[in-house]
Amino acid sequence: MNALTAHSRDTPQFYLTAPSPCPYLKGQFERKVFTHLVGEQAAPLNDLLTHGGFRRSQTIAYRPACEGCRACVSVRVRVDDFLWTKAFRRNRAVNCDLVSAEVGVTPTSEQYSLFRAYLDRRHADGGMVDMTVMDYATMVEDSHVRTGLVEYRRRGPDTAINGRGAGPLLAVALVDRLSDGLSLVYSFYDPDAQDRGLGTHVILDHVARAKTLGLPYLYLGYWVDGSPKMDYKRRFRPQEFLAPAGWTLREGE
Repeated sequence: MNALTAHSRDTPQFYLTAPSPCPYLKGQFERKVFTHLVGEQAAPLNDLLTHGGFRRSQTIAYRPACEGCRACVSVRVRVDDFLWTKAFRRNRAVNCDLVSAEVGVTPTSEQYSLFRAYLDRRHADGGMVDMTVMDYATMVEDSHVRTGLVEYRRRGPDTAINGRGAGPLLAVALVDRLSDGLSLVYSFYDPDAQDRGLGTHVILDHVARAKTLGLPYLYLGYWVDGSPKMDYKRRFRPQEFLAPAGWTLREGE
């Protein structure tokens, strides 16, 4: 590899997408700035860009760059000061029979079946609804950063020995490990288990995981002002948002 090729591989090049309909705000158009996360510098670059408001999707790091709109705001939860509300404690009690286990980055047919059911029932009009099993495998495996899957199942007879649950798969989270926190890349769960609040449970579990690992933050991606489907993220407090002057604690928190 010559010096020019090595330089271009290790130095990120940024690109801007063409305008496309916004998936969160009706009548708006989105643009994104993105770069590739490849090579030996992918992990530290992912750290740096996440701190700057980027999100990861496979080997791409991106952030909104929309003209005249700043509704998308990067948010992260302060783990050490997390407020365990009555609703959160109740969610943990309802799901006390569940066990979460890290399973590496090996996609399975069982995961895809759950992923497919989740999309069809919860996001039938979303941009991911046409993803095939190969697309799902690529989403999981195509990464040059420290990432992994966490599976959620009911507690089984051997849980005390192997640390894993048993029975049907109820939820899955794809999570990146950063220098100062965990970043929830994507999660999905059984749409028939509505009484469990599994989406909330996955976030609460990763608050606890980050605290156990001694990591101060849990990155939740973008909160979108004016989008009801993203408003749930405001419930996880205290929360910082990325402002022009840097990460800032939300008022009243």
